[in-house]
Amino acid sequence: MKRTLSALLLALSLAAPALADEGMWTFDHFPAAKVGAAYGFTPDRAFLDHIRSSSVRIAGGCSASFVSPTGLVMTNHHCAVECVGQLSNKDRDFVATGYYAKQQTDEVACPNFELDALTSINDVTNAVLAATRGKSGTAYNDALKAETARQQATCGTNPAIRCDLVSLYHGGVYDLYAYHRYNDVRLVFAPEYGVAQFGGDPDNFNFPRFDYDISLVRAYEGGKPAATPEYLRWSKNGSRDGDVVFVSGNPGGTSRELTVAQDAYRRDASYPRIISNLAEYRGVLEEFGTTGVEPRRQTHETLFYTENSYKELTGEEHALQDSVFFARLVARENALRAALAKRPALQRAYAGAWDTIARVQRLRTERAIAYNQIGDGQAFQSDLFGYAQTLVRVPVEKAKPSGGRLPEYSDASLARLPDELFSAAPVYPQVEELNLRFSLTKMREYLGSDDPIVRAVLGKKSPETLAHELIVGTKLADVATRKALFEGGAAAIAASQDPMIRFAASIDAQSRSVRKHFEDEVLAPERKASEAIAKARFAIEGTSTYPDATFTPRLSYGTVRGYRDERGRTIAPYTTVGGLFARASGAEPFVLPQSWLDAQSQLDPGTPMNLASTNDIIGGNSGSPLIDKSGEVVGLVFDGNIESLGGNFGFDPKLSRTVSVDSRALLAALRAVYHADRIVSEISPAK
Repeated sequence: MKRTLSALLLALSLAAPALADEGMWTFDHFPAAKVGAAYGFTPDRAFLDHIRSSSVRIAGGCSASFVSPTGLVMTNHHCAVECVGQLSNKDRDFVATGYYAKQQTDEVACPNFELDALTSINDVTNAVLAATRGKSGTAYNDALKAETARQQATCGTNPAIRCDLVSLYHGGVYDLYAYHRYNDVRLVFAPEYGVAQFGGDPDNFNFPRFDYDISLVRAYEGGKPAATPEYLRWSKNGSRDGDVVFVSGNPGGTSRELTVAQDAYRRDASYPRIISNLAEYRGVLEEFGTTGVEPRRQTHETLFYTENSYKELTGEEHALQDSVFFARLVARENALRAALAKRPALQRAYAGAWDTIARVQRLRTERAIAYNQIGDGQAFQSDLFGYAQTLVRVPVEKAKPSGGRLPEYSDASLARLPDELFSAAPVYPQVEELNLRFSLTKMREYLGSDDPIVRAVLGKKSPETLAHELIVGTKLADVATRKALFEGGAAAIAASQDPMIRFAASIDAQSRSVRKHFEDEVLAPERKASEAIAKARFAIEGTSTYPDATFTPRLSYGTVRGYRDERGRTIAPYTTVGGLFARASGAEPFVLPQSWLDAQSQLDPGTPMNLASTNDIIGGNSGSPLIDKSGEVVGLVFDGNIESLGGNFGFDPKLSRTVSVDSRALLAALRAVYHADRIVSEISPAK
């Protein structure tokens, strides 16, 4: 891993202009001319608009795309598996067996699933900067919250419209993104977990891969399939080695614009604590899963996401621990500051921002644990507690002007709140107690038994006792109970004797206080200093760079290409269906479902299964379509290779690879394995 990361660093430039194939570009500033110069194809505005309009975001962390004119949406299995699990029970485990709606009437609603389709981008930078100009600390934070609420209010309170104020270049640009929101989303198809995640954790973030990581859902409006005239057609022939390809998705977040001080904080303070916590939580989940079939089913998806996060963050930590890698980050920052020093006016205006951020990181080290545990709620990992906290806060926040509320309770946010608060997703009491017990235990460990907040939360009770009493005693698992409390407002909350409501109310003042102090004293000055650095970077580099990922729609470009790994092995860009069967050992996690074994003779072993490309992606791109220059689907993104894990901080086109399910394998299995004729006819290319 060290040699791989060093190679990555050699690819990072000291200046900001992007390397070949680098960048998660916004649709309104895509470098079409650069792509044309490199690959002989220049995406025009019609191409870009079509791709953007055909792409959607899954609220909660994934990407997807429309693949038919009647709302059919393609994404990864691991992006829809929570829905699949919520629709399962002890008698029918669709995660294990898969699901296919043979008729439209069999398409079943996911309990809590939101799709967002971007409809417009408006630059509101001047308005936001004017609202915060000259302010600092609490005044800056309050002004930013008020302006955010004002901008969101321009979209109205229609629950079908979502508006987000997006900070790009860490405050250098503010855009208002408007989305068409679909909250009636129904499951159409999901394969068995065994083939969707074939190879499990050993193969995760690796290549060659042999996954069939796809799910299909459908967006509905007014009880009918949504009309989606902009959708992606399917390629007849798939891709070839060397083809230019595009990934349209919503990368969750990168840290390529952070300062060295911020990177050092992550390396020395943040990552070690988070990774240790994930490792311990993974063990708790694994032990719980050994107690029975049903406990294992109930925590299956949580364990998957925990293992994935652990591996991903460990890779990022290794990147920052690599001395060559970190020296390169230092050199890149020094180059920018040296360029700034040559312009006296810019130097006077912005040079102090780096020192401000360094000072803030020292304060962050002191305050972050309390904020994470209490202000951000990591000590209270329970869906039932989340319901209680929301119910307690809604009447308090609604009594304030929208701009003076916590952001999650603005008028725009409240319009979407019922979907989450009244979700019919199942609640598993044993899992709730397990999670709350674990998080309360970690709170006591991190803050100490004598901490005043810990004493206020636990009183004289152990985490085990408190978690058990709250979960067993609460009635908030019942949707009708939550609705009655919500509709009853402040009076109903004050009169409620539900133990979880009373607990959430008892700690609310302290939670708010910790959060406010951290936002005012750490986040506000850091954000303001980051804006200054962004302005300095713009003044020197212009628009030749792309902003850090922000879980907003982006487009990356690259080519289908293999690579030579750190051990000198030549890795071909494609794997095959035949390779999948050869890799199946019959022992977990390399067990193929019986449906695939039965259909083996009907599948061409030479059909491409998974493929690698040089596109620049990050977490959040899962479920993104891989698109050729004709604007057609040639694959479905589901992962990156192990060498890409340093991509949070930089990109290496020689080693970093995006991994996708090949469109030819997707269609072949729908036909031969699942006999999903209704779906094949809806999405397959014309003969």
